[in-house]
Amino acid sequence: MRLKELFTDDSAVSPVIGVILMVAITVILAAVIGAFVLNLGQGIQQTAPQASFGFDYDTTDDGNVTVTHETGDSIPANQVNVTGFGNNSTQEWPGSDSVSAGASATFDNDQDWNGETIRVVWESENGENSATLSESTAPTE
Repeated sequence: MRLKELFTDDSAVSPVIGVILMVAITVILAAVIGAFVLNLGQGIQQTAPQASFGFDYDTTDDGNVTVTHETGDSIPANQVNVTGFGNNSTQEWPGSDSVSAGASATFDNDQDWNGETIRVVWESENGENSATLSESTAPTE
């Protein structure tokens, strides 16, 4: 046996493997630093709530619609708007509490319904994200 040769042999890891490992480490570090710098993880916590709303239209001269939160997540009232009225207006959900199952609000259309699409829209706290939670087509008069 050549014990002396075993201890003096320098050919353990080839230089190609070393270069590949260094490139992989550099790519991983660049991805992590880029995610922090660009705030890519910030919007993850701002997902739209899951909720179902019911619509009850008053087709008399009042032109009102009563929107009722039927099931789903509770939502802060300042993040809920109702859109799609005849004058293209957006109305905020009344009150400062949360909108939870069983809560209802009446909105005034000021016009005939004529088949408008009424939407309950959620907007994130910072205003970057929004989603339509529920929609309904008003009856045609």
